[in-house]
Amino acid sequence: MDFVPYAVPFFIALIVVELLADRWRGARNYRVADAINSLSTGVLSTTTGLLTKGVGLLTYAFALKHLALIQLSAQSAWTWVFAFVFYDFCYYWLHRMGHERNILWAAHSVHHQSEEYNLTTALRQTSTGFLLSWIFYLPLAVVGVPLVVFISVASLNLLYQFWVHTRHVPKLGWFEWFFVTPSNHRAHHAQNALYMDRNYGGVFIIWDRLFGTFQEEDDNEPVIFGVTTPLASWNPLWANLQFYAQLWSDARRTESRWDKLRIWFMRTGWRPADVKAKYPMAKPDLSQFRKFEVPLDTRQQLYIALQFAAYVGLGSYLMNFGERLPMAALVVGWGAMALGLFTLGVALENRPWGLKAELARLALNVPLVWLAPLVGLWPASNLGWLALASYSLLSVIGLYCCRSRLTRLVS
Repeated sequence: MDFVPYAVPFFIALIVVELLADRWRGARNYRVADAINSLSTGVLSTTTGLLTKGVGLLTYAFALKHLALIQLSAQSAWTWVFAFVFYDFCYYWLHRMGHERNILWAAHSVHHQSEEYNLTTALRQTSTGFLLSWIFYLPLAVVGVPLVVFISVASLNLLYQFWVHTRHVPKLGWFEWFFVTPSNHRAHHAQNALYMDRNYGGVFIIWDRLFGTFQEEDDNEPVIFGVTTPLASWNPLWANLQFYAQLWSDARRTESRWDKLRIWFMRTGWRPADVKAKYPMAKPDLSQFRKFEVPLDTRQQLYIALQFAAYVGLGSYLMNFGERLPMAALVVGWGAMALGLFTLGVALENRPWGLKAELARLALNVPLVWLAPLVGLWPASNLGWLALASYSLLSVIGLYCCRSRLTRLVS
């Protein structure tokens, strides 16, 4: 059983609590654009997961049927305890390789791109991890962990990781020795050399202590969050493609055919010698570190936040009804989601063509009214048409209210 959809309201509630704690303590751990960007990648990941989760489940079910050495009982409490611990062990190696190999870092880097650290960072997830992550969980199938147990412990592991993405919880004494905590996970999200590539556990930090990858958060070395090759964007699609694009560019530029292939599987950061010499990439000086920022006035921020709320609603609809929707409906829903979040990213970056992109997005609601019922995204009724028409009209009014700022953007 997947517990994550049931936890979404609690995620939202805890984010609100953290925002209030920020205000009460006078902290500045949230920025509107960063939070929307993190949540956008999470919404996009969830929507993409509706189309791709079969990859992991089908391969696991196949391995369970053909490769299992024994069959564990889902009725045994010991099966659940064993599966929960063993899943985290497999997660440790997936997570570690996600930092140590180019092709896996291309997927996992999305989670580390935020230069803030708060509960929205926990929801900042990749949309491409499904491509290879399933490989690391096949050992659970080999030892006979039932599919229902696998799905359940996987969701519990993910749920545990939510609460550790906060700066409001200090070190927790003896708990730090055995479990992943906000303190040791803050170190994991740092780009400081001291903390780089450490603390990979999902629930248990004992794997890091056993395999020499543990690093305690040091009070004398304040954490600087983010990645050493900054994303410098608020666009969730580019967040997912950035490192793939870099690898592809290096593979295309190198003269060595062998390097064109092996660059994908080399240690993270490895580049062909000829490309590295001709196209050097300077790493930022952390002593001069400045967070990525694009000025936005209050009206723009409010408009984008309200638009994002609409896409959260669409994402919730797809999550709740996704299993009952035909594939064509999921594809259309994902397309509408991806286009919308891309356009909001453009707006957050104040692109000169942002107004045109926004008007094009709203114009596409017209064919969506016709297409959505046709593929089964929602029933054919006047209600769907009325909802989209009302939404589009309110959006145009919102754009009009932002007209002075937008006029400057396109002038």
